[in-house]
This record gives sequence, C-alpha cells and structure tokens, in this order.
Amino acid sequence: MENCPVAYALNMITGRWKLLIIWTLHQNGVIRFNDLQRKTPGISSLMLSKNLKELEKDCLVIRHQYDEIPPKVEYELSELSQKLITALKAIGEWGNEVYQYKNNTI
Repeated sequence: MENCPVAYALNMITGRWKLLIIWTLHQNGVIRFNDLQRKTPGISSLMLSKNLKELEKDCLVIRHQYDEIPPKVEYELSELSQKLITALKAIGEWGNEVYQYKNNTI
C-alpha cells in the first residue's frame, strides 16, 4: 500500500459510513455527536462512534471535548478532509455526468 497513494487514501475512507460522515461534517461545520447522528440516517451510535474514532486516528476529523457537565463533544473536518471535499465534489460532478449519460441512452 505504501507504493500506491490511491490505495492508501481509499483504505482510509473505505466503509459504508466514512464518506457520508465526512460529507455531513462538510455541510454542517462543527457539530455535536447527536446532531451528526440525526443528520446521518441509518447509522447507529456504535457505528458513528467507531467511524469517528477511526477518522480521528487518520487525522481526517478533529474532536473537541469540553470539560463541563454534561460533557460536550464536537467534531469538525481537519485540513486534510477539507482537501478531500474538492475530490468528492469532482466525483459528484462525474457521477452526475454518468447518470445523465445512462438515462439518455436507455
């Protein structure tokens, strides 16, 4: 994997939820855990927590914990993830092109 940066990058964002979490954070900015879960339909608390920990470990998400009662935790995208958004927008444009092409040829 060290010899292929594309494989390395894809390994970091592989899975059912990671790209959706990143996109949701992009659309909402700094957000609390429960709000993020509400805006990510179908994800359980356990899966959200697991994926956020992995994204944080890979430096794609920043976790802010405030020492107060009740505890307050917020998440936001890192600079690395902000760069990923540019690629995701390009993939979205490509997907739209493919969708239009397929629907015009069927």
